[in-house]
Amino acid sequence: MKAIWSFCLIILFLLPCGDATAGELAERLMNFPQWDKISSAPPATGDLVYPDWMFGSWEVKSTLVDLVAPLARVLVTPGFEGNRQYLNQPINFPVRFVEASKPVSRFKIFPTINPKPSVVVVADRAFNGLNLARAYLGDGAVLSVKVDPNSPNRQITLLRGDRQLVSIVTARATETTKFGKFITTEVFQQLFNGGSRPYFNIVESTTAYHQLPTSNPAIEASQVTAVYLSPQDPDYFTAGNRPVALYRYRLEFFPLHPYTLNFSTPKE
Repeated sequence: MKAIWSFCLIILFLLPCGDATAGELAERLMNFPQWDKISSAPPATGDLVYPDWMFGSWEVKSTLVDLVAPLARVLVTPGFEGNRQYLNQPINFPVRFVEASKPVSRFKIFPTINPKPSVVVVADRAFNGLNLARAYLGDGAVLSVKVDPNSPNRQITLLRGDRQLVSIVTARATETTKFGKFITTEVFQQLFNGGSRPYFNIVESTTAYHQLPTSNPAIEASQVTAVYLSPQDPDYFTAGNRPVALYRYRLEFFPLHPYTLNFSTPKE
């Protein structure tokens, strides 16, 4: 359960935004770990469109650089102490960002990085989710990752032992800073089935991506993941709208040559 909890915390950045007020998300990242409420991002619709410079195949190095339990005196989430073992321990996995196969909602982003985009770039969520899950849990523990064909906001990870993790994005927002950073925030509900009882929680993930002038790495990102209790949790009213755990990650993207990846989405 602790390993699955750790995997749940980072999976969102690979999932599929409305615009945020200019600077709101950047300020939120700067205020870490002083977060006292969940994001007020608008409801999630459509798919997340990434900047053109994220198109392609990447080796991601994800490193947990900080973790905080704001309500530790009264509440600590499952696996929080166990997650200390991942502090400053890089975890690597391949991902890819591809051209959308069908029209998606492309929202306005200012300022424009590339005024003449050639493709609409989205994440290959099934491919990325599978590689991320196996990096954390092991190849034998993860059977498949399914994305709802009717909604890019709903993803199911099937695990051995008749277990599954359902992730549903409910709210999101983005902004692009004058320094070229692409920032996203997403709120999603998680349901883990397969234990003695179902486990629910709410997670907010805010990530700032920045293109670099080199290829080693070519993109870097800072990500803060905040965990909130769901209304189904018996301690929900104790925590209120405050996060019970905060995790900060450093993400680095290294370009991969196409032939280093199997570009057929893994079969179920």
